[in-house]
Formats: sequence, C-alpha cells, structure tokens
Amino acid sequence: MAAPSFRTGSPSDCPSAPPSTRPPGTGRPWAVVLVACAGTFLVVLDVSVVNVALPSMRSDLGMSAAALQWVVNAYSIAFSGFMLLGGRAADLYGQKRMFLLGLGVFTAASVAGGLAQEGWQLLAARAVQGLGAAVLSPATLTLVTSAVPEGQARTRAIGTWAAVGAGGGAAGGFVGGVLTDFLGWRWVLLVNVPVGALVLLAAALWVREVRTGRRRRLDLPGAVLVTGGLASFSYGVVQTEQTGWTDPRTAVPLLAGLLLLAVFAVVEARTRDPLMPLKVFRSRAVAAANAALFVTSSATFTMWFFMTMYAQNVLGYGPLQAGLALVPSSVSVIVGSKLGPRLIPLVGARRLAVAGALTAAAGFAWQSAMEPHGAYATAVLGPGILMMTGVGLAITPLASLATAGAAPGDAGLVSGLTNTSRTMGGAVGLAVLATVAASRTAGATTPEALTAGYALAFRTGTGILLAAALLMLLWLPRPEPEPAAA
Repeated sequence: MAAPSFRTGSPSDCPSAPPSTRPPGTGRPWAVVLVACAGTFLVVLDVSVVNVALPSMRSDLGMSAAALQWVVNAYSIAFSGFMLLGGRAADLYGQKRMFLLGLGVFTAASVAGGLAQEGWQLLAARAVQGLGAAVLSPATLTLVTSAVPEGQARTRAIGTWAAVGAGGGAAGGFVGGVLTDFLGWRWVLLVNVPVGALVLLAAALWVREVRTGRRRRLDLPGAVLVTGGLASFSYGVVQTEQTGWTDPRTAVPLLAGLLLLAVFAVVEARTRDPLMPLKVFRSRAVAAANAALFVTSSATFTMWFFMTMYAQNVLGYGPLQAGLALVPSSVSVIVGSKLGPRLIPLVGARRLAVAGALTAAAGFAWQSAMEPHGAYATAVLGPGILMMTGVGLAITPLASLATAGAAPGDAGLVSGLTNTSRTMGGAVGLAVLATVAASRTAGATTPEALTAGYALAFRTGTGILLAAALLMLLWLPRPEPEPAAA
C-alpha cells in the first residue's frame, strides 16, 4: 500500500511562509503516521480478537465461565483506567519514549499470555497488556498531531489513524477466527510478537523524540485518583453482565468510581501542576467532541458484538464465517474514515459529524428489522455497510475537533482523553444495551427470542445515535466566518 501524502502545497504557494511548519525533531511525517497507525491497530485489535478463541482457552486451561469473561475484562479495565495517565506521561517524558515503553510492555505481555499454562497466568498477562496499551494508545494520536502540520494535512493524517483504529476493532472477529481455526488460540496473542517487534524497530529508527510539556513533577495524587476512579467504574460496568445494575457487586464499584472522579476534579482545581488541567474543558471543541465521542461510541461499539452474536447464534454461522460476513462492514468504516478529510473542507467538521451519526442511525434502524431467518444481503450486509460508513464519517471530524484546540503541552493529555471517551463510551454502551437485550429475551435461547432481544438493542442504539446527532448540532462549534476579501 502506498504511503499517504500529507503535503499541502509547494513553497511557492505562499512565499512568505516559513520553509517548514512541522515541529522540529518529528522525523518524516509519513513514517511517523505509519508507525502510529500500526501501534493503534494492535491496541484496538486486542480488545475483540480473543472473543472467538474463548471456548478453546476454556477447554485448554480448564477455566470457569466466570474466569473466562475476565480474559476480555482484565484488558479493558487496565486499558480504560490508565489511559489518561499514559497521555500525560507522553507530554512530560516524551512521546517516542512512552510509545516504545507501552509497545514493549504490550508485546512482552503477549508472549506471556500466549505461553500461559494456567488460567491465572493468562488473566495476569491480559491485564499487563491493557496497561501497555494505555501507555501506547495516547502516544499514537499525539505522534500524528505532532508530526503533521495543522490544517488539511493533519485532518487527513487523523483520518488515516481513525480508519486504521476502526479497522482494527472491526477485524478482531475475523483475525481471531482465522488464527484460532488454523493455528490455535495461543496465536491470537503470539501474533502480536513479530508485529510488535517490527513496529518497535521502525519507531526507534524513524520517530524522533518530542516532549511538549515543560519539565515538572507528575501529579501523583491526581494520577492515583483518576486511575482508581476509571478502573473502579470500568469494573462496575463489566460486572453488569453477571449481576445486573442494582446488585451491590455492581453498584458499589460504580459509585466508588464516580466518587473518586469527583474528588479528582476537586484536587485538580487546587493543584499547581495538575495531571489534567480543567482549563482544557473551557475549549468548546474539546468538551463537545469528547461528549459526542462518548455518546456515539456507546451505540456503535456494540454493533460488532450483536452482529457477531446474531450471525452465530441465530443464522448458524461459524466463527470464521461470521468474521467473513462482517468484512464488508470493516471495509466500510475504513472508507468512511478516509472520505472524512475530503468532505470536511466542503461541508465542515460539525455538519459531517452530524451526517455521519444520522447515517449510522439509519443503519441501526434497518438492522433492528432483523428476522430469525434473514437473508445475508438484507440482514447483515446492507445495514452493516450503512452503519459503519456513518461511523467512519463521524470519527474523523470528532477526533480532529477534540485535538485541534489543545495546547502543545497538553497534546498527550487531550489524546488520552479522546481515547478514554471512546473506550468508556463503548464499555458503558455495551453494558446498557446487553441489559436491554437480556430484558427482552428473559433467558430464552430460541432464535426468535434472541432476534427480538438483538433487535431491541439496535432500536435503542438508533435513539442514542439520534441523541448524539442532536448534541453535535447544538454543542459543536460552528465554523468561523470567512473574512471579507479586500
């Protein structure tokens, strides 16, 4: 695949412009973007790639059904809990350094997980993987925004980053199915090792260090509070799948997480060098785009889960067949993400984000008409393409708005905040919509009952996306009027 070009024009287009607006020391832009995209692909892929391998893991390691869920949850909780800390660390200690550290930890944990002989070893490796991903993920977006000058070139670069990230999440089921069927479940984790080693080498050679924050101490109380708050809240969210929302095992960690985050906000307002300066939320673009990402992700993240369940539990597809069935949807989200940078200059970031959310909502509404014996073209292919094209169109303008107003010293933090909004939105949305689906099935496992539950989840997701479109329309900043020509 040819490397994307991020050049915006020749020097003759603007004689008074400086020779280069790229920050010094960022290396070749295309190489940095390539490395960052490879890192984010690995991180997002591992959120879902293990799903189809869980039955094989259970039989091989003798894990219980409850322990099996923590193969996914251990990664998600560590990933969500440490992401803001990872973003601020990139500002203070260097983007390249944190990228290499996070990827190194992630790759080493993949080795440990792939060679695990006991269930607890696999769970510990997945938690460490999530920690490495939390350090790595914010650095990927920060590297992109630091390497490419602000403007259309950066928008295209962010579109590429968003497309690769969305493609990683979409490809999880397919990649996991192929590896599990042909090589065994261990390769779901071990495949990260050669890829991670190549990306580490490329980053060491092509990426130069950038430290955007001034030298200062890390806000340790803030780090402990926000990490504990996000991890506790994430734990409560994943517990809803087993115990429901009102059980103390769910309610206590949820409330504790919210309390810790509230204390974190109070502490940050009074700290001289806060981990997360609350002033970043004074930017309407940052606040509104992160809120929109949270709400949008709460619906769109669930699409892969329910579509996979529908394909396997209702239509009778195997793991590999289900993964192949969703390949067109995976391609659609990449196409939508790549179209975004081309459409933003024509219609504006705000309008494009709203249009993307409405397109995804139309796909969700179509999918909610699913039937127990639906045909592939109308029950999977058509609505999947429409949903994921809309998601791709919305991601790029929202990510661009969320990072455009960040001060150089807060670039890593804002990148971490953007990724946290997407991740936490997806986790909360999956818990809520899974509860909605379960309320309709009432424990029944017939194709008719399961279809009714999945359909209700998609109808609820349609309403969430319409609410997200309204939020964007009212809150996202309008474009500045062009000055009158002399």
